[in-house]
Amino acid sequence: MMRSRNQQVNLNILEEKGLILSIKREDEIHPFISGNKYRKLKYNLEKAKEQGLNTLLTFGGAYSNHISALSYAGKMQDFNTIGIIRGEELGQDVNHTLQTNPTLKFAYDNGMRFKFVSREAYREKSAPDFIAKLRLEFGDFYTIPEGGTNELAIKGCEEILTTEDGEFDYICVSVGTGGTISGIINAASDRHTILGFPSLKGAFLQEIINQKTTKLDNWKLIHEYHFGGYAKINEILISFINDFNQQTTIPLDPIYTGKMMFGIMDLVKNNFFKRNSSILAIHTGGLQGIEGMNQRLSKKKLPLIDA
Repeated sequence: MMRSRNQQVNLNILEEKGLILSIKREDEIHPFISGNKYRKLKYNLEKAKEQGLNTLLTFGGAYSNHISALSYAGKMQDFNTIGIIRGEELGQDVNHTLQTNPTLKFAYDNGMRFKFVSREAYREKSAPDFIAKLRLEFGDFYTIPEGGTNELAIKGCEEILTTEDGEFDYICVSVGTGGTISGIINAASDRHTILGFPSLKGAFLQEIINQKTTKLDNWKLIHEYHFGGYAKINEILISFINDFNQQTTIPLDPIYTGKMMFGIMDLVKNNFFKRNSSILAIHTGGLQGIEGMNQRLSKKKLPLIDA
């Protein structure tokens, strides 16, 4: 089973508050299939092989970590890959899209085929009729949901925690589709309190996670640090990510781990954690998205994120 190291963070405020903070460096598992993406894909790829299917089809946005990771995993394990991408405008000039979007260019270079669909059509991505039309167009395939989250993905994410992690009081993780935190909740010990930091606005995640987990009382979501919603970012968050990297040598992505770590440090400052507590933050990867985010920030004449 793949294991990642825990890196202790040494910052003055942690010492002042009597806290130990470590980061589980899941981002170091693989250069291109890092963090929770490796965990989510592991058993899904095994299942596809068991079913004799050689094509993987999935869904994602233009800068999706999942699209990037799946394309490379497919290349390494001899699967054909198809990405249903949100935003039909991206398909109007595919050459321009590939020249200006590093995530899709990477996936394309790994052999992924794309189908660009409107946002309205994309909302129907799990509808049986929509899937049936895709099968008529592409033939048979193994479907992996947006973000990679399904029962097999949760099983993979249950392997993030190890027996050595039992010493921590709090486990913190960013939340997108809810798969990673669900696996961690299932694998956690009775002494753990799981804190999830959603990158999206809305209370809908609570019910989604309830449906995916075996425990109901060892976790909570902290909703105050999404910075306006998915992929929303401002100069305060950029400055935090860059400062944190300079002080700890740990890079954070702006969509997930940057917001989580900002939230953790804000909670530290506001005495949320009891003195002498130990905290483990899960680094779920996502660093490939920094290049695309920096392109957007540059156009807005905002500071860039240190890669």
